[in-house]
Amino acid sequence: MAEPFLRLAGNRVEPRNRSNHSTPGGYGIAPCANDYVLLKISDASEIHVPLPPGTCAGSPIWSADGKRFAFENTGVDSVELWVGDGDNGEVHRVGDLRLNQMLGSTIQWMADQKTLLVKLVPLKQGPPPSEELVSIGPSIQETSGEKGASSTYEARDVLKNQHDEDLFDYYSASQLALVDATTGAVTAIGPVAAYADLNAAPDGQHILVEAIQRPYSRLVTSGRFPCDVNVWDRAGKIVYRVAQIPLADRVPIHGVRTGPREFDWRANMPATLVWAEALDGGDWNVKVPERDKVMMQTAPFTSRPKEILRMEQRFAGFMWGEQTNFALLTDFDENRHWTRTFVADVDHPAAHLRLLWDLSADEHYKNPGYPVFKPLANGALVVRQEGDSIYLSGQGSSPDGDRPFLDRLDTQTGKSERLFRCSKEALERFVGFVGGTSTKLLTWHQSPADPPNLFLLTSATAVPNVPAGEAAYAWASQPLTHIPDPTPAVRAIRKQLFKYKRKDGLDLSFTIYLPPAYKEGTRVPTILYAYPLDYAGAAEAGQVTGSQQTFTRLYDYRLVLLADMPSSITRRSQSLGIQKRLTTLTLSNSPLTPKPPLTRRLRSVWPTPIVSG
Repeated sequence: MAEPFLRLAGNRVEPRNRSNHSTPGGYGIAPCANDYVLLKISDASEIHVPLPPGTCAGSPIWSADGKRFAFENTGVDSVELWVGDGDNGEVHRVGDLRLNQMLGSTIQWMADQKTLLVKLVPLKQGPPPSEELVSIGPSIQETSGEKGASSTYEARDVLKNQHDEDLFDYYSASQLALVDATTGAVTAIGPVAAYADLNAAPDGQHILVEAIQRPYSRLVTSGRFPCDVNVWDRAGKIVYRVAQIPLADRVPIHGVRTGPREFDWRANMPATLVWAEALDGGDWNVKVPERDKVMMQTAPFTSRPKEILRMEQRFAGFMWGEQTNFALLTDFDENRHWTRTFVADVDHPAAHLRLLWDLSADEHYKNPGYPVFKPLANGALVVRQEGDSIYLSGQGSSPDGDRPFLDRLDTQTGKSERLFRCSKEALERFVGFVGGTSTKLLTWHQSPADPPNLFLLTSATAVPNVPAGEAAYAWASQPLTHIPDPTPAVRAIRKQLFKYKRKDGLDLSFTIYLPPAYKEGTRVPTILYAYPLDYAGAAEAGQVTGSQQTFTRLYDYRLVLLADMPSSITRRSQSLGIQKRLTTLTLSNSPLTPKPPLTRRLRSVWPTPIVSG
């Protein structure tokens, strides 16, 4: 945490090893151990994967066939590329490659699931630019005199002078390369540049590349800088120039930049590119009959791109199905906080979009859940389909807290069947299916007394006359992992859900963490953690989210540590005038349901409609 870092246009980079300094929750996949553990689901056997002492490994990125996994290891002088064997757990570093994490998209599997596309620190780059001892001139900012609004968070870590711009050039520069995970052979592709997003096409022969260009801005972060968007072949040659996007330093609050944006490959086709373009100047305050148009372009990219549809509200993305004639299309209305999802067949644009869901984006109790995806052989993720049915996994918010569920939805009739729902005495969420069928489920189970562990659910039997909202099946359950309680003393901390009505009549709730042996009515210092949010309606603002059945962990609730401070800390705290026992209060109105991908509202892990005064 004491390692020096640079603040460069919204990016925090540690210059010694080129790692990303903004790492939430600390570093490493196993803070108390130096190994991975691979779990074989068929017999619950474990393979311990010892890593060298001092290893700081990131999360593994699995190949779609499960034969290999890759991960980034943050070393003292570089971020290293490592590859592991999915069968025996053996791992090794790939050469002496130095990864560049600064702008993300650092490593990804190509469609053959044997080759990795990586961003590398350029060879022979030389030392970083030094700061001039004498200013080369005054700091000048010009204004065009036009009106414009900008979100305040965009001023975080912006470039401040010419030296910052030179540092951004130096540390954002990457060399793209293809790495053979089997042989370790490295093939550099394309020139050195400030590459932002990279996205390999499902066919494995094309790569979508976004490269940041000058002039930079000292008002916004790098996500608003000019960039060139191109499609490359595997040799790094440009085969299609998609767009040249100018600087976007005057984007309306909650709005989008003008011109092409949100580029992505169609997951169920070899090389078909899709993007959106605003028809309203990117401004929610402009009244227009249609806000976005959606464009599509297909390899070999010799014809003009085709407009496939127009959206009444802001385009929020496609979720492509296994079947090429199926996709879920979502739009979002920022003014009403409203979202709609349609069933679409983009290959027949004359066909009318069929509305599937139409509800408030802040709605939790009636939220239908999120589609379950599956990886194709080339690694592309598509919505899992069985005939006309798809599966939906949701957090299942209710007035009594979250009860996650799994549904099977008939997209033709709109009727759903509840396959699984968490009991009231625990918090258990669906993780995935085992094998190619839906007869075995993986879940992540926890309770106030039981640490989170992976469970296998099998042998579903129908349950007659179930109450509305409950699962129509009972499952046989067995634990696959046996992770022990790492902090038994924390079990003495109690938590309660409190509901109350604000003075204006709004129903609200919070979770309070109480110290061990707390006696009702005793007054103790309390830490309140809250964050203001806006909601379109009072009913949604007052809905309860979160669960009282979670296993309390200090790294999720750092302030909980104060509810039962060790005596050594207590003595120091008392000298500072802090009492030994403290309560910690966190508000439970937390919209954890995935939002439409284009919704750029600032959210917190503990959001609440309360505005502190």
